[in-house]
Amino acid sequence: MTPQPPLGILDANTLEELSRVICGDDNLYYRKGFEIARFLEHAGWQRVPEYDGEYRRQWTLARLTERREDPTELEKVLLRLADPREYLDEPDQLPAVITAVNAFLVHEGARLENPGGRPRVVPCDPSLAHPGSQGPVELRAVMTDLIRDRTMAALLQHRLDEARTCYANGAHVAAIIMLGSLLEGVLVHVVQERDASLLGRTSPDRVNLDTLIKTCHDSGWIGADVERFCHELRRYRNFVHPRAEIREAHAPDRDTLDMCWPVVNAVLNDLADSQQKAA
Repeated sequence: MTPQPPLGILDANTLEELSRVICGDDNLYYRKGFEIARFLEHAGWQRVPEYDGEYRRQWTLARLTERREDPTELEKVLLRLADPREYLDEPDQLPAVITAVNAFLVHEGARLENPGGRPRVVPCDPSLAHPGSQGPVELRAVMTDLIRDRTMAALLQHRLDEARTCYANGAHVAAIIMLGSLLEGVLVHVVQERDASLLGRTSPDRVNLDTLIKTCHDSGWIGADVERFCHELRRYRNFVHPRAEIREAHAPDRDTLDMCWPVVNAVLNDLADSQQKAA
């Protein structure tokens, strides 16, 4: 199954915001007029006209509008904005630029990410829009790196986006439950796709998260430290049952969530690393 391209024809307001980020207004990475033309060339554009001294944003918007009917050309610009090589003199600017882009790009049903320094545009649900919302720890992999089943990869990516929205809006328990659900979904499909025999006669629909965590650790796909903290997340995931939360006598807060989120990121990163080693 071929994944659908994440970008369509971008709205005019989106192009205006994109031109703002490229120019570096509002304390973002600043580019002079001739540097904007060079940026577009570095993005892979051919036949970029020479900068003529016009107002920077107007000139940039005109160039983007000229290629509005070609989403591939605009995706090149987005990918270059998330490329660390664009910020060798000011590397700290990169996260701010990605956050600024995602604040408006999410309304187009897409998201700019930079896992492991490899920029990409991935689909996301516009209904989950929250300006600038990001996971609190760097993620070096996306779902399509780990899950061959494109339908499942998209579903799990959606859950990750939902968890981000919960995180950004203070829904701590909901975010933790969503992260636990995401963890279970990723692990069961990784085991199925890498070595289904590890599940024995147990149906993927009936295997529990505890078994999945241990199986992935025993197979060398996640580290011992990650395994240990996965079990803590599993315990909090069980708060989907209100009585479990009552028994624990603990209401998860932002600090709890800040400890759980890196667990999921670490699992995804470990799975990606182990997959590369096996390749």
